Amino acid sequence: MTLLMKEISKSFGSNLVLDKVDFSLEGGQVKALLGENGAGKSTLMNILGGVLPADGGQILIDGQEVSFHNPRESLDHGIAFIHQELNLINDLAVYENLFLGREVHKKGGAIDHAAMKARTQEVFDRMGLDLDPSVMVRDLDASYKQIVEISRAMMMNAQLVIMDEPTTSLTDPEIERVFSMMRTLRNQGVGLIFISHKLGEVMEICDSYTVLRDGHMVASGLVKDTTSRQIAADMVGHELIMRERRSSERGEVVLKGEHLGDGHYFNDVSFEVHSGEVVGFTGLLGDGRSELFQAVFGAGKLTSGTLEVCGRPVTIHSTSQAVKLGLGYVPRNRKENGIIKDMSIFENGSLATLSSRRKGPFLDNERLEEDFARQKAGLSIKMGSEDDLITSLSGGNQQKVVLARWLSASPKILILDNPTQGVDVGAKEEIYEIILRLAGEGVAVVVLSSEAQEVIRVASRCYVMYHGRITASLEGGDMNEHNIMSLATGAGE
Repeated sequence: MTLLMKEISKSFGSNLVLDKVDFSLEGGQVKALLGENGAGKSTLMNILGGVLPADGGQILIDGQEVSFHNPRESLDHGIAFIHQELNLINDLAVYENLFLGREVHKKGGAIDHAAMKARTQEVFDRMGLDLDPSVMVRDLDASYKQIVEISRAMMMNAQLVIMDEPTTSLTDPEIERVFSMMRTLRNQGVGLIFISHKLGEVMEICDSYTVLRDGHMVASGLVKDTTSRQIAADMVGHELIMRERRSSERGEVVLKGEHLGDGHYFNDVSFEVHSGEVVGFTGLLGDGRSELFQAVFGAGKLTSGTLEVCGRPVTIHSTSQAVKLGLGYVPRNRKENGIIKDMSIFENGSLATLSSRRKGPFLDNERLEEDFARQKAGLSIKMGSEDDLITSLSGGNQQKVVLARWLSASPKILILDNPTQGVDVGAKEEIYEIILRLAGEGVAVVVLSSEAQEVIRVASRCYVMYHGRITASLEGGDMNEHNIMSLATGAGE
């Protein structure tokens, strides 16, 4: 299949989202579609996927002009859209998910499970996939769920597959499993559109790329002819200043754990964090770091070990107690745990200080407004009205609002779990600079991240975890990707 999108335009009211954008793809090619949040990537792909109509331009498949009024028409032309939020039902088997809404029936009307399993196996054989069609989806890891979605597209004879942030929640081995499947499809002549903020992955798996910025196509070419640094500059419109990690002026120990355990996710974990430093905790997904700091913050339970805050032994039973002790926590998975979608930007940014900003029985709205205005300016939050829903903001600005929530509470210790998940490269750098600035102001910052480069970028030292235990503490020249990955996989214990 050959795809050509010519001069695609789209507006929402007076907001011009796409301005005569060109995009093309050949079968047997993996093409990256890149840009900051709000650049127009999703709108362009929603037009291709039949979710949205274009205001202008043409879509040509194999030289023939087509138009899609709904996703079914797009799929009928061989285009499958695999969204970031996977559309699978955990309580059904793999083969049942593949045939959902298109079940095969016997003459008498009963569902022909054997026929559906056999057809599923044929697709798996074509893709070189060793997976039992009868296994329940809930028993699959995240990478195999991605592969099941890809398999469903192949069963529908898709010749072009759009993959929206497919590796966001995957470990490195899981990412490689998905990449292997993508290479198999590419070799079979399938075209793949790869939407991602992870430029290292783009350089590894993609043949070509297109960059959108503010609704315009600003760069396009072969991956082998560019660098991740140049792509990042294309995305943000200027050269990114990749500052060297600076050593921190460490103060006193403000958070200390000794032999901490919860009897399930982590065990015998000891660490210390000083004021004015950034400490990383890294490893692979499932290493226990999130559960460890949820327990430290009072959202989980410690069953063993001792915890000290500012030199005093404490037992934290609740998150409100943790806040009073000077802790703040930005959770992973912003959409599920960080923001409240039905609340405004201001309300989301003020949640952590509601109990402390009162005049008698009433909220001190004037002080809350002052707090938020100060954080909005300090964090450079780009927004319209503060009364707009939080979901009106880009991912990076939503994350800044969550940060504002906790900074308003003036924490001594700030725990950030995957602080740049799902934000673009420009917003990442802004958040990194915020983290380093906070450390410079004396805040102890704990960064939990599965991205080694992120930890290296901001932390002066890091703890590496594997299967619920700390395998090593690294700093200086020892804190590099090779050592971190070796320790995170258990090879360097």
